[in-house]
Formats: sequence, structure tokens, C-alpha cells
Amino acid sequence: MIVILRRNPDQVQLERFRQWLEERRVSIHPTVGMNQTIWGLVGDTSHLDINLIAALDVVEDVKRVQEPYKNANRKFHPADTVIPVGGTQVGGGGLTLIAGPCSVESEEQICAVAQAVRKSGATMLRGGAFKPRTSPYAFQGLRAEGIRLLSIAKKLTGLPIVTEIMDAAQLEYFDDVDVIQVGARNMQNFELLKALGELKKPVLLKRGLSATYEELLMSAEYIMAGGNEQVILCERGIRTFETYTRNTLDVSSVPVLKQLSHLPVIVDPSHASGRYQLVPSLAKAALAAGADGLEIEVHNDPAHALSDGPQSLRPEAFDRLAGQLYAISGLLLEA
Repeated sequence: MIVILRRNPDQVQLERFRQWLEERRVSIHPTVGMNQTIWGLVGDTSHLDINLIAALDVVEDVKRVQEPYKNANRKFHPADTVIPVGGTQVGGGGLTLIAGPCSVESEEQICAVAQAVRKSGATMLRGGAFKPRTSPYAFQGLRAEGIRLLSIAKKLTGLPIVTEIMDAAQLEYFDDVDVIQVGARNMQNFELLKALGELKKPVLLKRGLSATYEELLMSAEYIMAGGNEQVILCERGIRTFETYTRNTLDVSSVPVLKQLSHLPVIVDPSHASGRYQLVPSLAKAALAAGADGLEIEVHNDPAHALSDGPQSLRPEAFDRLAGQLYAISGLLLEA
């Protein structure tokens, strides 16, 4: 339920209304705008009399929200959410460019890639330490050692780091991680999402292989319901009948999610295509569709990468693409 308050409401009446709601175990999520204050009511609001609430002097309007996600809903929070990360931010009109290898393989490798992508304009460094792989025999990542190496690259370049978590038990290793990534396979790992909801750290939530928009937003809701509202949505391609590409990039997800939610949306064209040749075109399409940023895999020696080499750009290719992406972003801001 959404309650739109009148301008300059009587504070005594407003406090009585707040207490009345809390007595009914309904939590209030306020959004204060320039000309309007909105209270998003979260909990079992089915028993609340909408006509009674609408009749209050402090209330201008009241509406029921049909969608099951409340905190992530744009109706609750009309303005776009901007999430600060280190010295940069996600959302708010700028271009977030997250780049780095699929897997951290060595100190030399991650530092070389980090320096290269930073020079090209990347705003964050990605790198996998804990790796969910389809095959149990594939490289599973350097785990805690991988995060230590990411921290070295962070100190070297100043880039905030983004890396994936697979289990809540791994949180002890993530103190120096700036953005915790939840991969497609864990999008509906609800116990993990609940644990991340207790943190005060940004979470990059990837869409599941076959997840609907509502299912993605409900997963975001799990995190936000715990108190952590710093959620970044990520479209990374969905599974369809087509086998030429690794997945199928759902470009329409960007404007749809922007319409349904106030959370920032980024796109991962590397996992969507599985082919480095397609990454530049898909990245540009994502920006044109309104994405707040991109997550792109970059490796200094893709032919010998321990994971996902075929979808990784070389640093020089990423440099060319980054220049084009910033040019497109500038034109879109002027439009």
C-alpha cells in the first residue's frame, strides 16, 4: 500500500497515524521528495481499511500495490536510486563500467588487467574468486586467495572491486569487497539473500537463467526486506532455444525493469553472448536501451584463461570499446 501525505501535515496527527500502523505490524518506508512525501507500507496490509486511511487529514491519497515486491517497486520510490561505491556511483546518469577477468588466476594477471582497464576508463574491477562452474572438474577459483589478490589490485589502481559470493559462510572473506555479486545460479538462494540483506554493502544481483522480471525483483526484495536497499540489478542473458550464443540477451529487460523498479540496471554482454566478437554490439545496444552500466570480461591472454576465455576481450579491444561507450553515454545524456 502507498500513502501520499499532504504537504506540511499536522505532526501530532502524523505521529498518531504512524503508531496506529505500527500497532498493526505494518512497517513504513518513507520517500521524501521535493514536493511530496510517500509512505510505502510493507507487511500484511490486506486488513487495513483504505477508505479510513484516505479520510485522514494528513493523507492526500492512498493506493494498493498489486505487485508482491514492495521495496523494489518504483511506485514506492519514484526517484531513481543512486548507489555510491568508493569514489564512484551506480545510477544517476553516469556510466558504470565494471571490467576484469572471469577468474582471478594470479597476482600478475589481475594487477595487469586492473591497470589496463583503469587506464581505459573502467570504474570498477571485477574478478571471480569463488567460481560456480557447471562441471565439478572445472577450475573452481582461488577462493580466499583470489579475494586477497583482488585487494592488492584495488590498492594498486584505486578501483572498487566486485566479486561473486556462493554461500553465506564465505562472508568472512568479503570485508574488503566493495560490491558483492550474486550469480545467476544463486538468484533464488533465499538464505544467502537474507544474509546479504543484513549487510550495509551494495549487492549486484544477476538475473537467473530462466527467471521472469517479477522473480528477479522478488529476489531483490529479499535483500531489501532485510534492510539493505543497495541493490543493483543485472541482466546477463536468459536461456532460450538458440544455441549459437551462450545465452540470449534480453535487451527489453532494461526499460521494463526501469519502469517497474527504481533500482539501477546494468548489463553483462559477455555472459549473454559467450563470444567476444558480439560483446561490443550488445554493450552498445544495452546503453541505448537505458542501462546504467555494463559488466565486461577482460583478460590479457584469453586463449589461456582458466575460465570463459572465448567471451573475454583483450585489453586493447576493451580500450577501443570503452571510448565508444563513453561517447554514446555522452550523447544519450545530451538527448
